[in-house]
Amino acid sequence: MDAERAADAIFGWRTRRSPMRRLPDEIRPASEDEGYALQELLHDRLTAHGWGPILGLKIGCTTPVMQDYLSIPQPCMGGVFETAVRRGSGEACAADHLRLGVECEIAVTLAGDLPPRESTYTRDTVTPAVGDCMAAMELVDDRYADYLDFGIASLIADDFFNAGCVLGEPVRNWRHLDLVALTGVMSINGEEIGRGVGADIMGHPLEALAWLANRRARLGQGLRAGTFVLLGSVVQTQWLKAGDTVRIAVEGLGEATLRVT
Repeated sequence: MDAERAADAIFGWRTRRSPMRRLPDEIRPASEDEGYALQELLHDRLTAHGWGPILGLKIGCTTPVMQDYLSIPQPCMGGVFETAVRRGSGEACAADHLRLGVECEIAVTLAGDLPPRESTYTRDTVTPAVGDCMAAMELVDDRYADYLDFGIASLIADDFFNAGCVLGEPVRNWRHLDLVALTGVMSINGEEIGRGVGADIMGHPLEALAWLANRRARLGQGLRAGTFVLLGSVVQTQWLKAGDTVRIAVEGLGEATLRVT
């Protein structure tokens, strides 16, 4: 893989908002590890371009509804840039995206570090590092001519559809909640579109955080205190148009709203 050429190609598509096409074989990442290495190069380019640092991470395809919808059977990690983070409520311009969509998520913010280590992280060992939980809406952009042909490793390099997020109000006293049983609901223009429960996220939302800590450790990377993590959508992606208003709510964890201009 020619990582520099591949990063330049994805950077160009993403900043011009042009549909991404399958990378030539000589520069295309051939494995997930190569995809994550390419992701880091792309982050450097986009940060220098004015998008700000990576403030949080998203995990895609942690629920059956999303794995079935995308025909991708395993979780994948992407970054969320500082300039794409909204809090509580926000707006997004449809014309700034090729195909803007939203997802209904549970998110956490870390209060402690999860450094790379040889022993495997489990749900029990990542839980003490969690500071806040919250409802969250992930913004996604289908910026691919054919995402399956683009390939999973290349999707990883391009942050796996991410286009930002709306984070709900942080909930500090979340430990009395049964995260497995919490219901998340998405409504568009006042009409309920879908719902799911925390158990849909790998059996328990914090199993997704353990997966992320272990995947980062394989790359020689950790998770730092202050990082937020979107753990996965309990509702299938919904595609939006100008004029739409979206609300997601997770019982016990609050809500987030978005207006599309």
